Amino acid sequence: MKSGSSAPRAEFRREPETQLASRRRALEILGRALLAATVLPAFRVRAETAQAAVTAVKPAFGAGSLAEVLELLDAHPVPSDDISLVVPDFVENGALVPVEITSRVPGAQQIYIISEANPFPLVARFSVPDETEAFVATRIKVANSCNIHALVQSDGRFLSAVKATTVTVGGCGA
Repeated sequence: MKSGSSAPRAEFRREPETQLASRRRALEILGRALLAATVLPAFRVRAETAQAAVTAVKPAFGAGSLAEVLELLDAHPVPSDDISLVVPDFVENGALVPVEITSRVPGAQQIYIISEANPFPLVARFSVPDETEAFVATRIKVANSCNIHALVQSDGRFLSAVKATTVTVGGCGA
């Protein structure tokens, strides 16, 4: 051995992937590809269905009267005790009117909120996923004292509940 030379160095080399590890990697890639192939088209179909629903309802949001909203929705609502509409009798500020709707209608698909006095009466539309409780709680703007309507769409038919509210300070530019 030469003086000043160090002892032999151990070399650390990375071993190539074992056959088992490369098989695992291949199965992981295949699993992800299969998942993407089955799940992504479902999201696409759901998105296209949602877009079609929005496109169908969009004109109703521009309607200027309750009658026009009902016509554009092709709705002929029937009063129902299966819909609970909770709105205060008197509201101090029309910009913040609490509305709560609970539907016990089987198969409820959509819930609409309509304020008769607003310049554009259709205030909101909510989709109700299958197998869920049809419940909505929100705050809406109300221009003046008026009737608030809750429409529930189920199997192509519309059911309704109506409640009057008195507003002391308007919420839609009043």
